[in-house]
Amino acid sequence: MLIKDILQCLETFAPLSYQESYDNSGLLVGNRNAEATSALLCLDVTEDILDEAISLKCNLIIAHHPVVFSGLKKITGNNFVERVIIKAIKNDIAIYACHTNIDNVKAGVNKKIADKLGLKNQKILSPKNGVLQKLETFVPEEQAAQVRQALFAAGCGNIGNYSECSFSSEGMGTFRGNEESNPVVGTKGISEKAKEIKVEVVFEKNRQSAVIQALKQSHPYEEIAYYIHSLDNYLQTIGAGMIGELETEEELFAFLERVKTTFRVPVVKHTAAVGKIVRKIALCGGSGSFLLKDAIRSGADLFLTADFKYHQFFDAENKIVICDIGHYETEQFSPEIFYEVISKKFPTFALHLSKVNTNPINYF
Repeated sequence: MLIKDILQCLETFAPLSYQESYDNSGLLVGNRNAEATSALLCLDVTEDILDEAISLKCNLIIAHHPVVFSGLKKITGNNFVERVIIKAIKNDIAIYACHTNIDNVKAGVNKKIADKLGLKNQKILSPKNGVLQKLETFVPEEQAAQVRQALFAAGCGNIGNYSECSFSSEGMGTFRGNEESNPVVGTKGISEKAKEIKVEVVFEKNRQSAVIQALKQSHPYEEIAYYIHSLDNYLQTIGAGMIGELETEEELFAFLERVKTTFRVPVVKHTAAVGKIVRKIALCGGSGSFLLKDAIRSGADLFLTADFKYHQFFDAENKIVICDIGHYETEQFSPEIFYEVISKKFPTFALHLSKVNTNPINYF
């Protein structure tokens, strides 16, 4: 088992292309071609986490938060980030971060929170746009079906709850091959006409290489005409936050008590009780204040997240209850996702959920 095999498994689930522009997800330290002995799964990478990895003989740490977030000009051990890097290199431990890319997938961090709260009818709160592309290609009538199936197998044609979606239209193609050509239809050196099918499919842009490869392998023509367009459509399965509904409505403070128990928090910061009953819940793991307007627009009774600043609480304007339970607290179950994804693909690979509490905030 190589480290790159584990990372490919995670990146298939949460492609790095889904991370935000400011993020630094991916392999931060180490050689992806090295053998993987076992992995430690955690939220943050600290010196204590490194010690835990060493004691467990793990040579791979998979964390939610990138220990290297911005550029480093020196690595001299003057702060915990530099000391972590030095210690990891000395002990031949690779460090990988799976951050906003796993925040933005539907089955990622926010689904984990929603599941812990028992929410039904889960949907992305703020879907992303700019992640879809459309392929148009022209195929002889007889081979259209095989090209379509190859494109579907490469990840094309998925729209919401539907798969194998495409559009086809008939037309007439013209061409003339030179002396070095080897045309499937007609004779080289002679102008030809061929009845063709125009096939159109959408796909996520991170799949572009696989889609083009599938097209080339399945298409009969020597020279393939195709176009790829970027789309502004929103993709409902990718984006920030989540919204869902409780099985039955709950009294607000009974729900907050359940939140305290579920997320093991001693105190919850919240705005004034707009209503005594809650049913529709919006949420976002980590710093989610940027989604407040989306939460209000969705008609949610309560927005559960972290890192609201004092003046931002006023923005609720009695339209919603803001519930701030802390950054660590909202994301503490993220390592469980890594465990589920990797163990499903590699059931015999040794995985360890960290027992170190890396929360830098304490309550008294």
